[in-house]
Amino acid sequence: MNRPGIRAVAGFIFVAAASHGVIPAIAASQTTTGVRSGRAAIEALRFEPLDFEQPDVRHVEVAGIDVLHLEDRSLPLVTVRAYFRGGYGLFPRDTYAAAMGLPALLRYGGTESRSASEVDEEIAYHAYQLSFGSAGGSVTSTLNTLTEHLATGLSLWGDMLVNPAFDPTEIGAWRTRQLEGVARRLDDPARLAYSELNRLLFGDHPVGWEMDEQDLSTDRLEQDDFRTIHARIICRDNLVLGVTGDVAQDELESLLRPFLESLRSCPEPLPAAPIPEIRRASGIFLIEKELDQAVIAMAHPSDVRLRDDPEYFSAMIGNAILGGGGFSSRLLGRVRTEEGYAYSAASLWTTPRRHEGLIGATTRTRPDNVVPAIEIVLETMSGLTLEEPTADELETTVSQIVNGFVFNFDSPSSVVARSMYFLAQDMPEDWLERYWSGVQSVTPAGIQSVFAEHLRPEEMTILVVGDPDRIGRNALATLGPVTTIEVR
Repeated sequence: MNRPGIRAVAGFIFVAAASHGVIPAIAASQTTTGVRSGRAAIEALRFEPLDFEQPDVRHVEVAGIDVLHLEDRSLPLVTVRAYFRGGYGLFPRDTYAAAMGLPALLRYGGTESRSASEVDEEIAYHAYQLSFGSAGGSVTSTLNTLTEHLATGLSLWGDMLVNPAFDPTEIGAWRTRQLEGVARRLDDPARLAYSELNRLLFGDHPVGWEMDEQDLSTDRLEQDDFRTIHARIICRDNLVLGVTGDVAQDELESLLRPFLESLRSCPEPLPAAPIPEIRRASGIFLIEKELDQAVIAMAHPSDVRLRDDPEYFSAMIGNAILGGGGFSSRLLGRVRTEEGYAYSAASLWTTPRRHEGLIGATTRTRPDNVVPAIEIVLETMSGLTLEEPTADELETTVSQIVNGFVFNFDSPSSVVARSMYFLAQDMPEDWLERYWSGVQSVTPAGIQSVFAEHLRPEEMTILVVGDPDRIGRNALATLGPVTTIEVR
């Protein structure tokens, strides 16, 4: 749920209010003071307190596999999700490309009994929706189909997952696309900044890996390479399955058993995830690139973990106040509104469960504003180590999260997907209830305490991608010794 490296920064939280509170509030306003408009009408609205109860997802076992089920008869559709523990981050670097390419080859590489074109024809004929994806610790796949085609859909989907052919032509096509992506990496300054900062911080750890030509050498992308990584991941002991939609509990076993029994046992347990040794020294790094806007990314290690603990909830709320809460955040207010240095600025605080994460910030600005923008970001971050956030800041942020909780349950499929993730990661099944309660128990003092303990602006690793002549080499050196990075 939280990547430990920098891949994307926080976006916006949209607030949804319970509609049952709107009409009574307006009616009361009209009867006492007449029809109101504008801000007065908005401020007069009153809502009943929101309550949260996690939807009841059934947890059963079919053919020895954990299956989560949530029935929904509103449409004649069924969604089946597979979550396989195991991803590129658990295996050596020489398997990185094969593990990353596995989802694409499961989808487009054909099966032992069907060519790639035959698979495509059957998908189109029955209008199946299929997806395949991967992450550092998992491979996922989804089948969405009309209820009447569920049995045949499971047969095809199971064949694609269990008996892939890994067509050499499709392997070559995937490799070509990846090589093009490697060549274009320098064209995206933000992607370049985030990937290079991850490399600086995490070194030779999967979080710091970036695909290169050596990874994509043909001797690492043969059929046997894909078969080996497939056997380690797509197997019974790694699977959690989820089913939502127009299918009853008493139908599940007969429908799922043929697919589940076709899955082979895992040849051996998955290796433990490697623990990164994150860089713990300050530094200023520059990637020279002629740009009208420089990219700034900075971070240092943080030992706040994803768990049911006041420190975790204080860190999450504090990060939203600092720079993860959109237009209401402090960073955006200082960098954009007050100083006019950038259109956007955001903070990040990643919280893996089993090892350290990162706390930091990102922004873009004109090259001549790089140094003052960095100074403002560091100063703003330091503010939360010195003083508690205001009661209004805390109330606004908690309200945004609590009121936006409805989006965790916008469909039965998303509810089951979250429950599958919690089960696969050995998290409490009632985690969302704990989160709901935890964020509402955060105090201003708790936020200042967690920032004072874990935020160290003077230890930031700071990476800038931009034009050194327009930034000013001497100006950048006022922040500390500058190391130039050459990226091929």
